[in-house]
Amino acid sequence: METEAESRPRAHHSPEEEERLEKDHFWKIINAFRYYRIYAHERVTRSEKQFRSLSASHRKLLPNFLPHVNKLRECIEHNYEILKAIINNCNHMFENKEYGEIDIELNWFQHDMFGNEMSESSQPSVAVLVFCNPADVSVLVPGAGLGRLAWEIARLGFNCQGNEWSLFMLFSSHFVLNRCPGVNTMTLYPWIHQFSNNKRSADQIRPVYFPDVNPHSLPSYANFSMTAGDFQEIYVEPNTWDCVATCFFIDTAHNVVDYIDTIWKILKFGGIWINLGPLLYHFENMANENSIELSYEDIRHVIVQYGFQLEMEKNSVASTYTENDQSMLKYLYDCVFFVARKPKHSSNLNGFPPTNC
Repeated sequence: METEAESRPRAHHSPEEEERLEKDHFWKIINAFRYYRIYAHERVTRSEKQFRSLSASHRKLLPNFLPHVNKLRECIEHNYEILKAIINNCNHMFENKEYGEIDIELNWFQHDMFGNEMSESSQPSVAVLVFCNPADVSVLVPGAGLGRLAWEIARLGFNCQGNEWSLFMLFSSHFVLNRCPGVNTMTLYPWIHQFSNNKRSADQIRPVYFPDVNPHSLPSYANFSMTAGDFQEIYVEPNTWDCVATCFFIDTAHNVVDYIDTIWKILKFGGIWINLGPLLYHFENMANENSIELSYEDIRHVIVQYGFQLEMEKNSVASTYTENDQSMLKYLYDCVFFVARKPKHSSNLNGFPPTNC
């Protein structure tokens, strides 16, 4: 599965400037993780120095501390080898873009992304689709992350396309989907940077094996793809998709109403929108970023005003997200799950969607 790089020039940038910005962004992401190995070792060194500053009597009480530090360093080196493999495979991942050669010695880290992405959080979306006839049904998954939900939908026989903006996610998903030869063939140590809330020292160096399914086990008839770029810029053709499945996605918007507007436009008449997730708005309190933080009550009102018919709604679905199940601190999201349908005929809209939508 190769990744398509699609983008549309923003109104205030020329095509040449847009291409330059895309290339700069690509290398900015690479460089953002260039110093993983250095940074990780510096963090461990700091712990070691603080330990050595203790009195001799106190150090004597902790005979296993320095051996544990050595194990952390070994895990860093292992992670580094995996991450180099990811980088080495992202250079030509876009079928219509070239960004230049990537140095094999880049040090970068994609933290905590290879756990089982297909957890309780995305299962409701798949469960609803089981009751559909997959023949000739097209499903879009914006904010696809590593592509697991989109992959599961394609495995059911649907024509499915995942869309992701983050190059962090895209680099890793390309590696998992295209370069991992089987089940649990890769190992990563994602918890070694977590120095707090560890019950046992061994929990910090606990390995994670991935992928937990064979990415190459899709049926031969499966139609599965991933696109790279901004959801609102790429998907502008109206009445195109039978289903849009959003999982932990709508709170990534600067303005969630814009997302609702796009989903409304690209869905076919009679199409459905499946959503699961919290409202942890990504741009809240972020400098120089616009953000409107709506309650679910307000979002629901907008959805209904557009003309969507809510066919299923659950206001309390407990879900975790990239959780360290051995940590003394865990986060539990109380998510909203709904299935909304765009009416089958425009005559059923009763004056909706609102003017200018």
